[in-house]
Amino acid sequence: MTPVRDLLPAPLARLARAGRPQPRRGDRPHLIYLAIGFPPAAKSSAYRLRETANQFCAQGWDVTVITICQEAWEREYGLDHSLSETVDPRIRVVELPLARVDLETDIRKFSEARSLRPRQWVEQQRRKDLQVFPEPVFGGWRFALEKAVLAEHRARPADLLLASCAPYVNLAPAWKLWEEHKVPYVIDFRDGWSIDVINGESAFTESSPAGRWESKVLAQARAVWCVNDPIARFYRERYPAIADRVQVVRNGFDEDGIPTLAHRPDPERGLTFGYLGSINFAPSLLEGVLTGWRLARKADPVVARSRFEVRGHIGAGALREANAHMELLTAAEGDDVEFGGPVAKAEVAATYGRWDALVLMLVGGAYVTSGKVYEYAASGLPVLSAHEVEHDAATVLAGHPLWTGAVGLDPARLAASFSTAARLALTADEADREAARAHARQFTRGALLAPAVAAASRLAGITSGDDTGTTDTGGRRS
Repeated sequence: MTPVRDLLPAPLARLARAGRPQPRRGDRPHLIYLAIGFPPAAKSSAYRLRETANQFCAQGWDVTVITICQEAWEREYGLDHSLSETVDPRIRVVELPLARVDLETDIRKFSEARSLRPRQWVEQQRRKDLQVFPEPVFGGWRFALEKAVLAEHRARPADLLLASCAPYVNLAPAWKLWEEHKVPYVIDFRDGWSIDVINGESAFTESSPAGRWESKVLAQARAVWCVNDPIARFYRERYPAIADRVQVVRNGFDEDGIPTLAHRPDPERGLTFGYLGSINFAPSLLEGVLTGWRLARKADPVVARSRFEVRGHIGAGALREANAHMELLTAAEGDDVEFGGPVAKAEVAATYGRWDALVLMLVGGAYVTSGKVYEYAASGLPVLSAHEVEHDAATVLAGHPLWTGAVGLDPARLAASFSTAARLALTADEADREAARAHARQFTRGALLAPAVAAASRLAGITSGDDTGTTDTGGRRS
């Protein structure tokens, strides 16, 4: 791990391309936003982080985003600069020179211990991280994040801090600023720390180091955001004293990523099924879907003439090209399965626009929603669910007129869903597509986040304004 003294304070941070700091206008309050994964990071969380920052800015706040350097994302998931194009230019983005050292691929930078005993080296790094903060991989960033937050507060006092987790080490700087300056804070847990959202079980006990950190920080939080009702219910039951502060703030979708006109399906030429999203689920899930695809091609002549295009990021760091998922996709090329790599944000609408049906592959169950389900629902295309029957994505899709339903992960049942999706793609008219989009409009990202941001502003004693920077009370505390 790179020592913290080598990371700060020279330079403490660099301004990102998202925009230079603007002079404070009137009495606009100041938000420090811990948002590791902010654009242009090519991460699924980037959409939520971007919209949250934009909403605060539009509601009268000056926003300082603290994230990590772009070089770190180049090493990990990659960059998508088109994501930054719709970040409000008034937002100040601070990049800390932090990166995952375990993803370094330049062997010239390896220590002797890492070169000779790589597995033992990784294990030692994890132990060091956990000594600083009870989170492997990211725990060692604690002191750098704390120093950065304190430095920003000294330069421009904060009225509110918002910490978006993961990584959960963001709880430490939120607590530090509260402990030293009593700056109120909101925790955007998204998936939640003490719950294993995949298996639906507690991830750690309340008496563990992580449990003590979580209970301490949440006790003083003005609000705790979660992405769905099952996770919120878990936290209300785990911490009844703050039950009224736990809020559901769903992810939603960006309307600019939805196609306005889909091409007309041609049953003689075959259809195009598509998946767009991170490919970070177990290889067995992908294998089951590909098996279902092969079975459907044997039983359904339309599917037999069709193709299945998979798009998104696979793996991180050096594993982005060589992994089990790529082996499965390569082996399926003879069944008209094609992997096309990631899709830039600016190209999402066009990608959906040339597909005929969508395949929603998701891990987990009732505690998992996924951000992509909202976008899929709004596409106006048939949606095939490849996830457990009891899944929160099914809650979002319930009532969607072009959904094939949740049938689980049995390949035979998935094969039938491929045929159902093909039939829907061929028979749906524009009224059906519009009904599907209407179902999804309740989940636009702005509509979901704007009320949450306004509520957070009130909890901090601020009356929110609008895009002009004015508020009902002149931008001052109400």
